[in-house]
Amino acid sequence: MKKADIFEFYRRLAEDDPAPETELRWTNPYTLLVAVALSAQATDVGVNKATKRLFEDVDTPARMLELGEAGLKNHIKTIGLFNTKAKNVIAAAQILVDQFGGVVPEDREALESLPGVGRKTANVVLNVAFGHETIAVDTHIFRVSNRTGLAPGKDVRAVEDKLEKVTPQPFRGGAHHWLILHGRYICKARKPECWRCPVADLCRYRPKTPPPADTVE
Repeated sequence: MKKADIFEFYRRLAEDDPAPETELRWTNPYTLLVAVALSAQATDVGVNKATKRLFEDVDTPARMLELGEAGLKNHIKTIGLFNTKAKNVIAAAQILVDQFGGVVPEDREALESLPGVGRKTANVVLNVAFGHETIAVDTHIFRVSNRTGLAPGKDVRAVEDKLEKVTPQPFRGGAHHWLILHGRYICKARKPECWRCPVADLCRYRPKTPPPADTVE
């Protein structure tokens, strides 16, 4: 995608949604960290349902340790891989208490040192909680970047590096949200809804998906 088209691509997404936000519910950097870690291979809706009551009482690493692994499992047992996730969340809480004074660090390397926290999770926390211009590439963003020609790459890191290179100001802060929401609701995996896509003319995907047949005469 040409430089001018990339700017226009983001401009249109921003016009449709001037203040994009994560759909995960969170109250502080710690609850965000937990929510993002739990969202791996799960939907934001599913995570929000599981954490609604959890975050009413547990919003610090110390309180998470008080709850314990068994107590956490009771809250998140509807989420995929909940046993492993619970183990990681408790282990991460212990490290945050022991090494970081119970505070979520504003540092990628420190975040990635926590159990269950990879580059994608660290990027989301840095962007959403601390305002860093990071782009966390998930399956939606990977698909949109390759399908449209915005930032093609063979793996998520290649796509992230390309997006970091081509995404212009003033769109860098919100790029992660615009792309993930676009992939989640319009540029869907099985059948992209090209007929209502605001950037269809800029996208290299062919053939464009036609609108569904109108059954009402």
